[in-house]
Amino acid sequence: MGLLRAAGVVYKPVEQLDLGPDSNEIYVEADIKAPRMGGLLAKIFAWILESRIFGALAFYILKRLNRVHKFISNATVEEPPMFVPLHPYVDLDEQEVIEIDSDASPAERVQQAMNCLPLTSENSLDAFKFSCLWRWTIADYSRAYRNGEITPLKIAERFIDAVHESSSRPLSIAFFINYDAEDILRQATESTLRYERGAPISALDGVPIAVKDEIDCSPYPTTGGTKWLHKVRPCTGDACCVARLRSCGAILVGKTNMHELGATPSGINPHYGPPRNPYDPSRISGGSSSGSAAVVCAGLCPAALGVDGGGSVRMPASLSGVVGFKPTFGRIPHSGVLPLNWTVGMVGVLAGTLEDAFIVYAAISGHLPSHEPTTLPPKIHFPLLNSTNPISNIKLAIYGEWFNDCNEEIRLCCSNAVQLLCERYNWKTVEVTIPELEVMRLAHYVTIGSECSTALSSHLENFRGRSEFGWDARVVVDIYGAFNSNEYIKAQKLRYRHMQIHNKIFAKADVIVTPTTGMTAYSISKNALTTGELDYVNGGTIIRYQIAGNFLGLPAITVPVGYDKAGLPIGLQFIGKPWSEPTLMHLAFAMQALCITDYRKPKVFYDILGKK
Repeated sequence: MGLLRAAGVVYKPVEQLDLGPDSNEIYVEADIKAPRMGGLLAKIFAWILESRIFGALAFYILKRLNRVHKFISNATVEEPPMFVPLHPYVDLDEQEVIEIDSDASPAERVQQAMNCLPLTSENSLDAFKFSCLWRWTIADYSRAYRNGEITPLKIAERFIDAVHESSSRPLSIAFFINYDAEDILRQATESTLRYERGAPISALDGVPIAVKDEIDCSPYPTTGGTKWLHKVRPCTGDACCVARLRSCGAILVGKTNMHELGATPSGINPHYGPPRNPYDPSRISGGSSSGSAAVVCAGLCPAALGVDGGGSVRMPASLSGVVGFKPTFGRIPHSGVLPLNWTVGMVGVLAGTLEDAFIVYAAISGHLPSHEPTTLPPKIHFPLLNSTNPISNIKLAIYGEWFNDCNEEIRLCCSNAVQLLCERYNWKTVEVTIPELEVMRLAHYVTIGSECSTALSSHLENFRGRSEFGWDARVVVDIYGAFNSNEYIKAQKLRYRHMQIHNKIFAKADVIVTPTTGMTAYSISKNALTTGELDYVNGGTIIRYQIAGNFLGLPAITVPVGYDKAGLPIGLQFIGKPWSEPTLMHLAFAMQALCITDYRKPKVFYDILGKK
């Protein structure tokens, strides 16, 4: 198709880019050319893409219309490729932090995290809960167990009853793909005995924690949201992050639902049902860690593990009104996680509060297994959230055109939150320009698509798995397989280029602040229930602010800051320098403290601690 070859962009050197507020670099909005497809239309589209006659033409048209040819395939990029977003460790001299012994056990790290939290008396805790925050935290579970108010076994029984009830609703919430009541009760019994002996392992002992079904956790298969992958890739034991939680005494309560293969941001799964949003069960909870977000939002667990390959922790966290935290690439061991996107995917935490995200992060962070890629082992610092000296002189980078590229309710809510934060702590905003964001989105899509297609290729060659796909995932995998080596290499060149751009931004500011998503949760269409759905336009709006965290391996966190007129949650995101997790947690904690009195209980909520 040489006669139809689209002209490619010639990228000028990064040194010539103006990243200041008056830059003449144009903000390029996403212009996604793809209709929403579900039901019969999704099936027809899959057949076209898989046709020997029409498939190649369809892929060519899709790439051209969506500017893949212009920005990537035919582009001239002088930068060298960067295949893995590894960051050399730099001591950032962060404020109000404490260095943690790198050889500390997970339980020891949990205790050190607890020591960093503000102390709260029993009486003031109750008053605080009733007036502000209706969900119970890890510290609440631990305190109730130690005081003999309730046992882990009783919590496990209530949890199992709640999950059963959620499946019996007119609109089943579909929190889990797999949970085993017998295994949950066994873990809870062992934890109860430890408390009776006065020897709990850590503050996580007996606390229910859910695990996305992209992460190995015995005794469950790891399906990746499919009906077939576990048949060709059996789970042989716990992932490293799960083993660390288990060593702290946490009760691993099952494998949460997810979008099949993490294919789109909706989180809808035609095989296991859609994990519905507890704020409005007719709407999505967001994906792909949809079940993990919903289970935390609904109060069944104070925290859950997810995997974030393209915002898949932060997007559902924001849409479901909880905290979502994705650390720096290489901070959390990835062994035992489905290798679907090995240079953009990262284990993350979804939690009801920043404190709970911090505690779980403390348990699962640490040295990587020897076979995982890394630079020099980074030091581990924890934020002193109990410090009486708030961090100062923080500079928040805002790219106005990008920040405002969301619906009006989100723009106003997030702008007000940033203003409130700056007024309260005397922090400053810095206006910047971050060019080529749409280019970065497309380069990330080429990367995650190529890696997923490669990871699945050996399985699909020897298995009839394609016929067992949901139709939406089938289309996505077909598209993933259409990227070639030239496009993959160009995408990695663009990765290096954008790393240099962001390094220049971080020379001006401590963090980049954005809304987390460009829209709130949208309604679940009826035909998506059986085939899944492809909604690239809404998906592009939801994923708009996520890409740098994954493509460049940067840490990022989202915290709820308000609601739209329909009562749906809105999140604010902070994107940090590599290894700046403590600063991000300080910022999120400060933001949470300013917004907590406005938090609302979702329509679907289970008070399994049973103290109210």
